[in-house]
Amino acid sequence: MHSPTVDSPPHRPSADRTTRAAAAFAAPTVLLLVLVALSWGPLMSLDETIADTTHRWAVDETGITHAFRILTDWVWDPVTMRLLAAAAAIWLVWRYRAWWLAIWLAVTCTVGTALQQGLKAAVGRERPAWPDPVDSAHYAAFPSGHAMTTTVVCGLLLYLLHLYGAGQTLVRTVLAVSAVSVVGVGLTRVWLGVHWASDVVGGWLLGLLTVALAVLAHEKWRVPART
Repeated sequence: MHSPTVDSPPHRPSADRTTRAAAAFAAPTVLLLVLVALSWGPLMSLDETIADTTHRWAVDETGITHAFRILTDWVWDPVTMRLLAAAAAIWLVWRYRAWWLAIWLAVTCTVGTALQQGLKAAVGRERPAWPDPVDSAHYAAFPSGHAMTTTVVCGLLLYLLHLYGAGQTLVRTVLAVSAVSVVGVGLTRVWLGVHWASDVVGGWLLGLLTVALAVLAHEKWRVPART
């Protein structure tokens, strides 16, 4: 029997809860952005202490450093994450004919990338500099593009699983993989000496805020289900 085609599924979180989540992420995000932009002394000192320590470890532990470079350059790279989001959008259209949801996913990822690049240009924070670097990166440091992109994509995919009522086993598996990916990519960027710790935290917070606002927008302006 032919299954019905839907543009948006029935499972939806509370709009009030999503609003509270967005507000909760917005406050620390703005605070951290201001502190970084003003080069607040205690935060800069903490960043330097963490960076000095992790860089020594990275130089000494060449095996771990090599593994982290593979993970950050291929597995958790922003391009890989965007391709994953693109695959999800294609799946939504092919399997469910959910065109608007696929467009929402693509627009959210695009806006997240634009926000990330805009803040990098506006803040203009220099990356850590080392006489013996173990990796290199370009453009400004804050926020971490790897951390923000991974957070956005993983958060959106988890939301989509919730919308379509995925089984608990699948949701828990994806949640575990997402947690490892989001935390892992942040740690690799600091370990490899291409980001300050606050860059990574900023990327996480901005990613969470982007997802919360996107979910809120979807809940407010969603297209009614069509069968």
